[in-house]
Amino acid sequence: MQTTFTLAQLADPEIQEADRILRACVHCGFCTATCPTYVLRGDELDSPRGRIYLIKNLLESEAPATAEVAVHIDRCLTCLSCMTTCPSGVHYMHLVDHARGVIEKTLKRPLLDRVARQTLALLLPRPALFRLALLGAAVARPFARLLPGRMAAMFALLPPSVPGPSWADRPQVHRARGPRRKRVALHTGCAQQVVGAHINEATVRLLTRHGVEVVIAKGAGCCGAVTHHMGMTAAARRTAGATIAAWSREIEGEGLDAIIINASGCGTSIKDFGFLFRNEEVGLAEKAARVSALARDVTEFLAEIGLASPTTATGQTIAYHSACSMQHGQRLKGGPPALLAQVGFTVREPAESHLCCGSAGTYNMLQPDLAGALRARKVGHLEATAPAAIAAGNLGCITQIASGTAVPVVHTVELLDWATGGPLPAALAGQPAFGPG
Repeated sequence: MQTTFTLAQLADPEIQEADRILRACVHCGFCTATCPTYVLRGDELDSPRGRIYLIKNLLESEAPATAEVAVHIDRCLTCLSCMTTCPSGVHYMHLVDHARGVIEKTLKRPLLDRVARQTLALLLPRPALFRLALLGAAVARPFARLLPGRMAAMFALLPPSVPGPSWADRPQVHRARGPRRKRVALHTGCAQQVVGAHINEATVRLLTRHGVEVVIAKGAGCCGAVTHHMGMTAAARRTAGATIAAWSREIEGEGLDAIIINASGCGTSIKDFGFLFRNEEVGLAEKAARVSALARDVTEFLAEIGLASPTTATGQTIAYHSACSMQHGQRLKGGPPALLAQVGFTVREPAESHLCCGSAGTYNMLQPDLAGALRARKVGHLEATAPAAIAAGNLGCITQIASGTAVPVVHTVELLDWATGGPLPAALAGQPAFGPG
């Protein structure tokens, strides 16, 4: 794609990168076939190719973003299916993230839109505040149907109860069982600490059982993905920077063999820290790149060190949902189902497995209609495999899919933990296929 940036514009390293990405695009249109919003809407501007044209014009003109541009960029799930499909290697993720930052700076959104986005940016990265907000929201739940669409969508995703803080999330060291093979830091996430702490607990049990010492580093918090994908780049860098500093202290102290992530959305962002901080001062840029190099999805790490033989007879049929951030963002698709099969599960892949479920971070709250249509499509394909349970490697996907089906949805690591000696996942208790809990 030809670009017309001036020399003055190209002096900005962000524009230099955007120019490089734009020039890689050859207009082939392969991306449209795998884009969820184009599949649903059939609108060229709701395809990666159409959005690339909008971003090109936005950046070249240096004019404030318009509402029309924002609408189509906002509809992008950042599922990155287009990057898997693209034969030219267009790094769409970096381009659309940059465009979102420009939109955030130059467009004044409608009041309700601003309130929804700022509320999510305030609450989700702060576990204590998010837990308090959920407790308050439970009181208002009966009145949710009276709220505007986006606010009602947030209430629809509320968990039935809010557990207290977990033992697994406090800063500490979980010692390996038996001889120590590896030492790792676990990213406990932000929202996951509140509504998915059982995933972190299963991860700690599974890793320590495999001879891995697990560090919960003091000061490590949000990876910044929530705010970054809403264009709030400065806020994302602040929280990510604090987490990088916390992990760097561990790296420079007793050392780390890996940084383990059990939420693939976070994993995609953490593996990109080197890029996000590439233009910062040398010390921070080097630390960010080092963190990115150590980042591993928990299933990726387990495949590297080897999974122990199962101690529990499994055999149930599991539908595996490969999160977009896992298969497109990190290019990890075959590993998780292979691990599940290794411990005895029968694993089935649904049709259209490349398409997003509609979760996409905050997308299901900010774009509830499109997210709902994608969820229904995804659930239909998953249920068609007649599974005893559905497995996924990302909390957002688990929450989204579970809100549309009666089939239990669990994290992959929970099944691996159960198969190798851990407790039956709570979501599977009372399910005939899994026996007594």
